[in-house]
Amino acid sequence: MKDFLFAAVLLAAGSGSAAAADRPNFLLIFTDDHGYGDVSTYHKSDVRTPNIDRLAADGMLFTTMRANCTVCSPSRAALLTGRYPDRVGVPGVIRTHAENSWGYLAPGVPTLADELKRAGYHTAIVGKWHLGLKSPNTPNERGFDFFHGFLGDMMDSYTTHLRHGNNYLRRNGETIEAQGHATDLFTAWAAEYLRERAQDKRQPFFLYLAYNAPHFPIEPPQEWLAKVRARAPQLDDKRTKNVALVEHLDDSIGRVLAALRDAGLEQNTLVAFSADNGGSLPHAQNNDPWRGGKQSHHDGGLRVPFMVRWPGHIQPGSRSDYAGLNFDLFPTFLELAGVRPAADLDAVSLVPVLKGGTITADSRLLYFVRREGGLAYGGKSYEAIIRGEWKLLQNDPYSPLELYNLKNDPQEQEDLAAKQRKVFAELAAALRAHIQRGGGTPWQDASLRDGSRPTQGGGG
Repeated sequence: MKDFLFAAVLLAAGSGSAAAADRPNFLLIFTDDHGYGDVSTYHKSDVRTPNIDRLAADGMLFTTMRANCTVCSPSRAALLTGRYPDRVGVPGVIRTHAENSWGYLAPGVPTLADELKRAGYHTAIVGKWHLGLKSPNTPNERGFDFFHGFLGDMMDSYTTHLRHGNNYLRRNGETIEAQGHATDLFTAWAAEYLRERAQDKRQPFFLYLAYNAPHFPIEPPQEWLAKVRARAPQLDDKRTKNVALVEHLDDSIGRVLAALRDAGLEQNTLVAFSADNGGSLPHAQNNDPWRGGKQSHHDGGLRVPFMVRWPGHIQPGSRSDYAGLNFDLFPTFLELAGVRPAADLDAVSLVPVLKGGTITADSRLLYFVRREGGLAYGGKSYEAIIRGEWKLLQNDPYSPLELYNLKNDPQEQEDLAAKQRKVFAELAAALRAHIQRGGGTPWQDASLRDGSRPTQGGGG
């Protein structure tokens, strides 16, 4: 029956614009620095995420998905292009100050919004962009019909919404001001968009809802902080604040899903949920049971919550241990929209898994890169690669490569680089090939390549 439902959707999608209403809408909810252990559906936790958990219960929960990078901009660039981040000019974080910015989204590379827009979808982003502050890399210039959110990387406060004293809140190209906690604002703006789309159900939509929570600064609303303190007085202050921020985020996601339902859009909307990278350990975020956190190529920095719900098409309560990456949503959405993905994508469609089948993954290479500045990194990159049960990684550009067997050692405790030289050599060669491939794309804008300094631009 599931195969029949999927086939019917794909047949309708491919039959032309008359069948546009039969294609699914897409709601992609993307959180920021959200650790695997800070979603209670995965295991017993001191954080409660009933709305995210219910999303998983109503659809398919993925247990072995990873982010495309250990930090924000590269992960988002990959998600929106279906290509590894260095291939689209974003091996590192795009920041406000040019001297500490390590990416520039390549002009001309089609985004998921571009592709879906060409297929007749209305496309929107609410929340965090973090792929550029100025032309040609603003959301409206990269495929989104509508933008209501924050251009930059992070906010110095969830309530002032400023970054380095600058206001990066926008509604399309207009600078705006707003009152309230950023999570509440993005929730209200997303709900407003869904109500507007309900007025024209003939045109399918793609909404990319990118929260900046639970990224630091850890600033939960006071009422949520009080709830957690009353319930769990044994938690230290740092952990209490993080739990409250995550639970406030979960409540907001619940409100967006309620708005989707109340607008009559729930049945024909595929909802995907994930995060850009693992949680930040210095900020008391939880990546259990995996080693490490944000910035690390150990799995605590890469393993993220991931789930997909589509009523009537994805079996409720189903689970998958397929080991893929966030950007696999790119060809998945295109396939379900009746669009043939480009041949040079690095991402792989998850449609067979969503149908209850499998994808042969033994030969698939998963590649990760991060470029960073400061004395610890020197503007250099460090990489990781996974092939089946084997993982080769660095966590800074000056340390030796480490090799782990993820099947026998999922917590990555025993470095086998000296013992498994054949595997080490094979993966190192594959890694070099990826590095060469990514080197073909500039990751600074032309003004920097000419030796001059641009005005402040880019996310942070």
